[in-house]
Parts: sequence; structure tokens; C-alpha cells
Amino acid sequence: MNKHQPSIVFLYIFSITFLLFAENSNAQQSMYNTTPTTSFWDKVQFGGGLGLNFGSGYTDIAVSPSAIYNINPVVAVGASLLFGYVNTDSYHSIYYGGSVIGLVNPIPQLQLSAELEQTRFNTDYNWDGGNFSDNYWNTALYLGAGFRTKNVTIGIRYDVLYDKNKSIYAEPYMPFVRVYF
Repeated sequence: MNKHQPSIVFLYIFSITFLLFAENSNAQQSMYNTTPTTSFWDKVQFGGGLGLNFGSGYTDIAVSPSAIYNINPVVAVGASLLFGYVNTDSYHSIYYGGSVIGLVNPIPQLQLSAELEQTRFNTDYNWDGGNFSDNYWNTALYLGAGFRTKNVTIGIRYDVLYDKNKSIYAEPYMPFVRVYF
């Protein structure tokens, strides 16, 4: 068994679960839907994230606006943008990108997610008086689960494409807080 096989199995299970809940919820919605149809914008929610991290010789600022479209009470799809800046004594980096996300709420308190993120990193290093630049794209596929209450979800996600030689993160696991209004 190679090291990527468990993440591939998890991806298959997650995909099948996502599709089953999406199909099941669509059938239930059309069978029991007695309310008038709503407009496109009534099903859109906006949200995002703001990250500020300051320390001795360290600054990290990130902004990530996003929007989702609620297909039904169980399934939502959306997109987000990502902008950030990191500055330390030895390097500074500007990064930007975007992602698409699928959300499934099999029960109101549980949210499963799959998010494909593409990020461009432009980094300048200053080591021992020498300068070095590294500019590259990184792709991440996050599968996550979280506890949901109203518009806020708190959970953890895992990058199944994680490569410690390419990622800016130390680990493939990442906690998250997701807010949509």
C-alpha cells in the first residue's frame, strides 16, 4: 500500500457520499416542496475569512471573500478568492488565487466539504546577504468536516494533494472557521 492510497480511498468515499446526499435531497425537495420558487439571489450567501497574525519579526495578512449557492437545504456550491501577504526577517511573500467548494449537510449540525484551491506564490528570500525569488502555483484539494450552527461551521480539513516540498503549510491538516450570511 503506497502512502497516497488511504487518501484516495477517503476521496472515493467522500465523493460517493456527496453524490448520494445531493441526489437524495433533490428528490425530497421536489416531492415535498409546497413553497413558491425563490429567485437565484435568495439562495446565495456571502462570507469569507480574514486572517491577521503578528509576532516578533512576523506579519501575515489574508483576505478571502467567498459566496455559495444553496441548491437545497443539504447541498451548496460556491467559489472564493484568496489574497495574502507574509513578511518575516528572511522572506516576504504575496499570494493570490481562488477555489471552488462543495458543501453537504447530511444533518443540520454536520457539514462535509470538498474544496479545490489554486494559489500563486511570489516569494523573495533574503538569506546571508543573498537574494532569491521563488514564484510558483500550488494546487490543493481539501476534504473537510465540521460542526455547523446556523451560519458558522468550525472544523478541520485535509489536503489530499499535500506535498511537503511544495506546500507553504507544515501539515496537510488545517482547522477552519467558515461563516456565511
